Amino acid sequence: MAQAHSMGKRYVKAFFKGFFVAVPVTVTFLDRVACVARVEGASMQPSLNPGGRQASDVVLLNHWSIRNYDVQRGDIVSLV
Repeated sequence: MAQAHSMGKRYVKAFFKGFFVAVPVTVTFLDRVACVARVEGASMQPSLNPGGRQASDVVLLNHWSIRNYDVQRGDIVSLV
């Protein structure tokens, strides 16, 4: 019984170590490299949400290109 308690304690400790490493890495990635966003409404039709669908499109916002000034004609730029 004591051995099972020790194993459980070790797994919980490993989970929290991984959690406290994964959260800052994920936040940094989403802030500096890229993040995912939903596009809803008619403002981007017909390129996104064609045909007046009720479903939203999902796009990848590339922060890396903006930081390197790699924006070209025809790119869609999102401002917050």
